[in-house]
Amino acid sequence: MSRSTDVIALPSAAPDVAPAYAAADTEIAHAIKRAQENLLRQQRPDGHWCGELIVDSTLCSDFVLFMHWFGEVDEELQQRCVRHILKHQLPNGGWNIYYGGPSEINASVKAYFALKLAGYSPDAPFMAEARANILRLGGIPRLNTFSKLYLALLGQFPWKYLPAILVEMVLLPPWAPFNIYKMSSWSRAMLVPLAIINHFKPTRELPGLKQLHELYPLGTEHKDFTLPRDSRFFTWRNFFLRADRVLKFIDNLPVRPLRRVALDEAERWMVERIGEGSDGLAAVYPAMLNSLIALRALGYSKRHPIFDKARRDFAGLFVDDPDDFRIQPCLSPVWDTAISVISLVESGVPAAHPALQKAAEWLVNKEVRIRGDWAMNNPHPEASGWAFEYNNVYYPDTDDTAMVLMALRLIRPKDRESLEQLFGRALDWVLSFQCRDGGWAAFDKDVTTRWLEDMTFADHNAILDPTCSDLTARMLELLGYIGFEAEESCVRDAIQYLIDTQEDDGSWYGRWGVNYIYGTWQVLRGLRAVGQDVSQDWILRGRDWLESCQNEDGGWGETCASYDTRELKGRGESTASQTAWAVMGICACGDLDRRSIQRGLRFLLSRQKPDGTWDEPQITGTGFPRVFYLKYDMYRQNFPLLAFATYVNSRSGKGDRSSFYRCDR
Repeated sequence: MSRSTDVIALPSAAPDVAPAYAAADTEIAHAIKRAQENLLRQQRPDGHWCGELIVDSTLCSDFVLFMHWFGEVDEELQQRCVRHILKHQLPNGGWNIYYGGPSEINASVKAYFALKLAGYSPDAPFMAEARANILRLGGIPRLNTFSKLYLALLGQFPWKYLPAILVEMVLLPPWAPFNIYKMSSWSRAMLVPLAIINHFKPTRELPGLKQLHELYPLGTEHKDFTLPRDSRFFTWRNFFLRADRVLKFIDNLPVRPLRRVALDEAERWMVERIGEGSDGLAAVYPAMLNSLIALRALGYSKRHPIFDKARRDFAGLFVDDPDDFRIQPCLSPVWDTAISVISLVESGVPAAHPALQKAAEWLVNKEVRIRGDWAMNNPHPEASGWAFEYNNVYYPDTDDTAMVLMALRLIRPKDRESLEQLFGRALDWVLSFQCRDGGWAAFDKDVTTRWLEDMTFADHNAILDPTCSDLTARMLELLGYIGFEAEESCVRDAIQYLIDTQEDDGSWYGRWGVNYIYGTWQVLRGLRAVGQDVSQDWILRGRDWLESCQNEDGGWGETCASYDTRELKGRGESTASQTAWAVMGICACGDLDRRSIQRGLRFLLSRQKPDGTWDEPQITGTGFPRVFYLKYDMYRQNFPLLAFATYVNSRSGKGDRSSFYRCDR
């Protein structure tokens, strides 16, 4: 396959730009060419891209815990996990959940436990440091529910103090105040197998030397670990704490008439979603690991076809690096391919290029035509859309679908009629997800019942799938490119949603990327695409906020800590991806000769490596705010290219490349 590329021509730089900051045309052209060549080198033979998703050490820790619960320890894999865990220990003895972050209690306890299970003595200096750090953080009592449950499976936390997760919840009808489809898709996929586990409580007893008595603060190991109530009497938290006592009473009754029916339904639900068309339950690590435990608790043998498939799917998340074994939380081929296609076409690679045609064909073949879990809250009759992973037919999402459609709109199809039909049905599908408040969420429609956040097992900060500014703005970007006008009700409602969710300082919160830089960039880009007058004060306040966050080196960065501490909004070491986002956000407001844009471009030019990539150890992707973050390794490669393309196209008056598909609404 030919890998030659065409770089877009650059207009002359404005003469009034300060020479110290102006990005020279030839420099940008060469940077674009190197970045294009880098992406094309990484394309897989069948046409797609898939970068690694890099996370903290907890996935390796959890896997070691699982192997010991399972009773089948692969010594080589365990040692590779241990090396990874030790590599990420902090100087103060703990472990964090994002690059540069502080010690975190759940990650630290799991790491310590994994090391102890692997045979390390608690008297080793690094174990003593870890233990001291854990006790400073409050010890085992400070863990979240899911971490305590993994300890309970190995006899290190009392089951009676865990929130009840009754399997009968799978029988609750759609009209009930609570049912499994009022939770986010990822919570649902984690909790159904956990409900099965909660019934069987399949505990493996450990020898004394492997136990964790020392991680309970002195005098607390046998105390009452019941979750504390709010000081006020009438709160949702107190309601659910009282309800939990009732549920535990029911759970301990000798006769539970619906339990067998509920177990059968939970098993059916789980096995169906592990089966054909999915790379494991929800194709995401926590649900997949929980399903392995639940299947064994149900009595599935290690050689049963369903268990064997679940185990192979789980092993598909392993990164077999001889120097540093890692586990990914999931795989991101659809997302990475769509962004890479957009970056390449916008930067001048012809749409007819064989690499792009092959990528488009791969994306088309990944369309999901099954009515998955989303259909419980959305009556839209025809299934379409794309999932994040290779195969995850029950859980396509709006974000991937919007990004794929933005990629496909740029490819001139050989079979125009067929692609128009696909585009039309996928567009109708994603439009059907607009929620009552005018925004879009990721996987479901109107899964926003706020009082559910106070449920006793909802301390992972992700029980709901709320609408968010970044996804809503990406939908506006798509709609603008294909000809939607501001008078359309869906556009009008989405713009009002963005007005309503703007922060006082002009920024927008980023749910799926870190954080306010991500949200603000995407909103400004979406508003411009849909034809909003970007000289309006409320829009310029977003631009001004981005400029206020620019670092001395000309780049932008934001730490994951901004989810915890608002004072850290837009603050952090400069990164390639976040600088690219900020540059694109400011470009969306016009005036391309602004000093902020030129300094941002200069930062990207100066940091690009000879191979066309950028270094970026920082985390800029979000799983669950304040709980789980991930580094998309492709972000440091495709977003800077898109930023250069955005700047050049805007200066030349081309704007975004025209779409083969124009909506005739």
